[in-house]
Amino acid sequence: MRFLLAAVAGVLTWSWLEYMLHRFLGHDRRTMPNFFSVEHTRHHSEGNYFAPTWKKGLLAVAISVVMLGVGHWLVSADVAISYTVAFVTMYMTYELVHRRTHTHEAPHRYAAFLRRHHFHHHFGNTKSNHGVTSPVWDLVFGTFEKPAGQIRVPYKLAMLWLIDPATDDVRTQHSNGYQVVGRPKRS
Repeated sequence: MRFLLAAVAGVLTWSWLEYMLHRFLGHDRRTMPNFFSVEHTRHHSEGNYFAPTWKKGLLAVAISVVMLGVGHWLVSADVAISYTVAFVTMYMTYELVHRRTHTHEAPHRYAAFLRRHHFHHHFGNTKSNHGVTSPVWDLVFGTFEKPAGQIRVPYKLAMLWLIDPATDDVRTQHSNGYQVVGRPKRS
């Protein structure tokens, strides 16, 4: 039972940290610039830019070592392992979900919901919707905004899954939820 509780605590810790990092290190001018905001600002301005995987891997290893050491000292090695594995698994899940939100079609309704939630943050209001894998902490801290109508995506940041290459416009299946703006005039 304690392994399960440790794993749940690891999942919840990552979920909370995902929100806090994004909101306070990624968008709070009082804390900027910082190690997170530099890459995050670039992600917002380039859209499909993501920090290099090797940086994220090094961070995951460093966090794991610290968590395992502190957890072993505070509780026990087996509980520390359970907590750390759950935490790092959620971190890797976040990385995968975030990247695929930008680069691939949504495979199910929840993924489509997360995409609109996240893209409202990118293109509607950067002070809202800081959770990428879940809106829970946005609801808790009052930063949740439900995207209304079409999300206006700047053409230079439009994702490949969004644009029909034959027409250079929003693909039909996404036209109710998204609009591309600032498209160069065709000659």
